[in-house]
Amino acid sequence: GVIVDRLDVRRVVIATQAASMALAAALAALTLGGAVEVWHVYLLTGLRGVSLVFDHPARQQLTFQMVGRDELPNAVALNSGLFNGARVIGPALGGAVIAGAGPGAAFLLNAISFLAVLASLRLIRPAELLPLDRGDDRPTLVAGSREAFAFLRRVPLAGLVLGTVLLVTTLSFNFNVLLPVLAKRTLEDGPEVLGVVTACFGAGALVGALLAAAISRASPKLLLAGIAGVGVAELALAPQTTLAAAAPFLFAAGLAFTLWTSNANSTLQLATPDRLRGRVMGLYFFAFNGAGRPALSPCSASGSSRHACARAQVR
Repeated sequence: GVIVDRLDVRRVVIATQAASMALAAALAALTLGGAVEVWHVYLLTGLRGVSLVFDHPARQQLTFQMVGRDELPNAVALNSGLFNGARVIGPALGGAVIAGAGPGAAFLLNAISFLAVLASLRLIRPAELLPLDRGDDRPTLVAGSREAFAFLRRVPLAGLVLGTVLLVTTLSFNFNVLLPVLAKRTLEDGPEVLGVVTACFGAGALVGALLAAAISRASPKLLLAGIAGVGVAELALAPQTTLAAAAPFLFAAGLAFTLWTSNANSTLQLATPDRLRGRVMGLYFFAFNGAGRPALSPCSASGSSRHACARAQVR
């Protein structure tokens, strides 16, 4: 986050997306060549994590520059909707590709998909982005980090939102691990059911994103309502043993999940000054991903490959 606050965020995102494409291509090449081993996945996962810690705060800054304060809650919600929409389409697409050409082809399509992202980033006109008020000082690593923590202590709302995200994601946000286990052990089925349960969660998340976008404002009350909804949905899901019974609670969990995460993201960004946003959103990324989830692998980059990887875990 400190480094992102010193650099041109559009160029940072271009660099991180190019790095992600290279890692996805390496995974595809290893898989298609039949040479992939566990240590390859560990290495690519570590490198992917390095890329992500630069990508996330820079991407949040870039979103702010594109839309401004008034439209930020809407933009964050729509971005979440696009991401979760892939969870609905991805299982079917990934399953079709795997059935027809194998998992290596799904990983290859994932790598190719980054070309569209890079082309879009290159087409952005920097002169039309909103300027950032970063001041004249270039933060150092230690002093810049200290300044971010001082801000969180000084602004209770920002500190409370970040602390809430850290607590909830650490204890409750493990769907990428639990859904394959739910499909395999509780529902006693394989990849096909995993696709269905993932799609149910993704469909709920998509509806939640559209709802948050329609509301178009950051609200601590909606954040708390979303958190409560996730908790209730998880409690209701726990005793279910059939797909038909689990599906509505997965949908509800997805809806509540997107509602609270989009509100948490928007509230934190709007409360943070431009010069600190990279650092604060870097802390948000750690709270959201680093504390609550296992390391993100290179196959988590897009819909088709993510579901191919999940299907491999089930098998």
